[in-house]
Amino acid sequence: MEQWKLVECFGQSPILVSSMPSVAPANPALKILFVSTSVGPLGSGMGGGVELTLLNLAKALQLRGHLVQTLAPVKSISKGIDIIQVPGQLQATAQTQGRAATVEMPADAVIANLWEHARQRQDDYDIVVNFAYDWLPLFLTSFFKTPVVHLISMGSLTDAMDGMIAQTLEQFPHSIAVHSGIQAGTFGAIANFPQRCTILANGFDLSRYQFQPAAQAQLGWVGRIAPEKGLEDAVAATAKTQTPLKIWGAMEHPDYWAEIQQRFPNAPLDYCGFLSTEDLQKQLGLCQGLVMTPKWVEAFGNVAIEALACGVPVVSYGRGGPLEIIEHGVTGYLVEPDSVEGLVGAIAQLDKIDRATCRAQAEAKYSLEAMGERTEAWLRKSLD
Repeated sequence: MEQWKLVECFGQSPILVSSMPSVAPANPALKILFVSTSVGPLGSGMGGGVELTLLNLAKALQLRGHLVQTLAPVKSISKGIDIIQVPGQLQATAQTQGRAATVEMPADAVIANLWEHARQRQDDYDIVVNFAYDWLPLFLTSFFKTPVVHLISMGSLTDAMDGMIAQTLEQFPHSIAVHSGIQAGTFGAIANFPQRCTILANGFDLSRYQFQPAAQAQLGWVGRIAPEKGLEDAVAATAKTQTPLKIWGAMEHPDYWAEIQQRFPNAPLDYCGFLSTEDLQKQLGLCQGLVMTPKWVEAFGNVAIEALACGVPVVSYGRGGPLEIIEHGVTGYLVEPDSVEGLVGAIAQLDKIDRATCRAQAEAKYSLEAMGERTEAWLRKSLD
């Protein structure tokens, strides 16, 4: 049965949040503090895949008997984990900036407030895990008595971040983890980075995803509505095939969405908004295929696993994390990056993919239990 309890809200009154039932602790159990992304509240979709990763990691570690609490911006919602809400101004997303971008914070920055609260409470925990792709937490690592580790959620984007990641890794050799080998390879400016960081992949509570053996005549696309996600290419492909395209995700750039609609007035589109995992998997599972069109190097590609868990094959550009997830011709198709014609050709072949095989691969490679084991090993190594 779900439980609720009051937790401290930094700078505000205590609030009521969801709490997982207690479980028998591992020996020895760890007390872990997660510090969430600073670009949006948990549950809003603004944090992209970080939101789902944080929730799944918390569950995975709780299943192993560890205590996990999370600092996150105000209005964060996530069932099953303890959240301490922290006010402040949100950060701009890193992918909107160029390589030469400087380090900036707004007045009353939530990233600063999150880490001040973490500093005040650090003695209550064995280890602190940072989920923000931000310069400040990396810089602060050496000022904490309690060990701080960082799960880097994106590839190399700015020189400032690369430099601080390198400095942190030099001082604390086991403090940096990433999701994929391809993501690690983007940090070419950091000597031997793929060999020095920890590669965790990802894991999912697959019980939340229902296998759908049959599909309707529609395709799916999931992600933030932002230029780096390449939605216009998926729309161009479906405009050619006239297969209805269901679109789910947070509306980050309304002008970009309006431009796509103007460019493809005859494309069969249906924007369905940002949905919870429970609602998304019900609708995504009905699709013939998921189309992924990243214009940048995706660190992993959580939505590809979510689709496979529902039995939905994936058509993706051969760029970034999907290269390590999709088995070409078995669980979907990898096509030449930025080739709309490649997408069209792959969409036409979707009926050749066995949906049960898609689900089986998700179960074999991306379980919550396996992710918990990998993550605990990383945390304990960082404590040695």
